[in-house]
Amino acid sequence: MSLSREEIDHIAALARLRLTEAEKDLYRGQLSAVLDYIAKLSEVDTTPIPPTATVLPLRTVLRPDVVRPSLPVPELLRNAPDAADDMFRVPPVLDGGAEGG
Repeated sequence: MSLSREEIDHIAALARLRLTEAEKDLYRGQLSAVLDYIAKLSEVDTTPIPPTATVLPLRTVLRPDVVRPSLPVPELLRNAPDAADDMFRVPPVLDGGAEGG
């Protein structure tokens, strides 16, 4: 599937890219080759193959959860730059506070 120059211009505009004429020619060829390869893949008969999410055996790599006592709050907050009421205090990250605006 060969892309037209207009399609490349449209894709570049959607991606907010300013391309030179040489870049447009280069990307036109590269994108057309990718689309040709995808079209070739769609010709493969996959009906006898059951749908799968992975070809690897399913197993977890996580350790089982174990309930353990946590650290005391004073020890957790010992190295905090700022704390109040048993919580970390952090500077606000949004302008305008909680009003949203």
